[in-house]
Amino acid sequence: MHKQSLPTPRILIVDDEPDLLTGLQRTFVKRLPDVTVLTAKDGNGALVTLEQGDIDLVLMDIMMGETNGLEILDRIHTIQPELTVIMMTGYGTIELAVDAIRRGAWDFITKPLELDALARLLRKGLERSFLLNENKQLRSRILPESSVPGFIGKSMPMQQFYKTIKTTASSGYTVLIRGASGTGKELCARAVHLLSDRSKKAFVMVNCPAIPEHLLESELFGYKKGAFTGAERDHEGLFLQADGGTICLDEIGDIPVSIQIKLLRVLQEQEIKQLGATSPRKIDVRIIASTNADLETKTGDGSFREDLFYRLEVLTLRMPSLCEIADDIPLLGAYFLNEVRKELGKEKKNLSPAALEVLCAHRWPGNIRELQNVIRRAFLFCNEEEIDSKHLMVEPALTSLPASGLQLAANGEMTPYKLAKDGCLDSFTRQYVHTLLTKTGGNISQAARMSQLTRAALQKILRRLDIDGDAFRN
Repeated sequence: MHKQSLPTPRILIVDDEPDLLTGLQRTFVKRLPDVTVLTAKDGNGALVTLEQGDIDLVLMDIMMGETNGLEILDRIHTIQPELTVIMMTGYGTIELAVDAIRRGAWDFITKPLELDALARLLRKGLERSFLLNENKQLRSRILPESSVPGFIGKSMPMQQFYKTIKTTASSGYTVLIRGASGTGKELCARAVHLLSDRSKKAFVMVNCPAIPEHLLESELFGYKKGAFTGAERDHEGLFLQADGGTICLDEIGDIPVSIQIKLLRVLQEQEIKQLGATSPRKIDVRIIASTNADLETKTGDGSFREDLFYRLEVLTLRMPSLCEIADDIPLLGAYFLNEVRKELGKEKKNLSPAALEVLCAHRWPGNIRELQNVIRRAFLFCNEEEIDSKHLMVEPALTSLPASGLQLAANGEMTPYKLAKDGCLDSFTRQYVHTLLTKTGGNISQAARMSQLTRAALQKILRRLDIDGDAFRN
């Protein structure tokens, strides 16, 4: 079997000076023999070439007669948002080049061109394009495993969760999504919609607490002209906007009882009555509700209607906390690092083993959202290629860890910070594993299921701590 060859990289050079254009093409056909060099004499020609086939890098002049290279840059990025674009600029237009960087250009070079420097810049730009394409292909290979849009976790709890989402999406029933803040309830709601037969219709997200109570009814159900002072025209409302599709009522536990009664009618009758209307109107909307509230307690104290609760709880999706999917923290960390790199236009950074250890040991009360913010801060304030634990601005919660690592050293001084931290982590892990194996009688498979770790991850911990599972067998 022959190894599949990589496609030949393609560079597009754009300039309105015919001699320069021809000269650059001849030069780089010789200097970069493994690259296809195309040309365009103006911005419109460049756009046509881009639409006809894949281009890996664009080298373009900022000033091209009546054509503004910055406007062409904007249009290029509507076609290929991550395309590597290098701008050429003459003396006196450096400010324009800096503006081009702000608008998404990767780099710029000044005229008169120094060919060796330009060749190095082109190779570096092609390397960037190759890495971006490789990352895109990697993500496309990872995501289809779950077939759940927006999610990237691969741990056993997440794989089971994906199956539940897909089954739920195909049913068409009302869904209640429950979970702590930051676990991705909105992402889950969108996934249910996209995997359902309503995916080509509207998805309307409603942040219920963000709408003032006195406006919530009119925003949800709409109103007729003249229904109240200021109602100068008909307003269809969010339920009608979602007709045929899906509406997600976020934090439904916080809506007033008066609106709960009207929602109950929507669920029972599949109809709404707009303010000022004389008769109800039939709708076809799938309702997804989400909350981090304890609805059972709210039904007990009367702040949430029991009949509405049971109408919503046809199918319930419980979002796993980040602690429950700790095996996915390295994957999530790498994903968020790459996202931040693209947002800031910076070079790639990695997480050190010590940083990963801290991330995996943290309790994450803010869940995925907290992890994302920690990664953003670390990337921003780390001036090195590798993010270490000192850059994370987060520590495992010491209240949950034994204090063995916090004792004074023999000379009465405080134990060095790193030794104290490592002592806490090792002591916690050892105590946890001992309790786990005692409870399961040394059964590694049962222990892995109970701890929601993979069997391989648990065995790796046992080897690191030199713990023999057989010693716990009855």
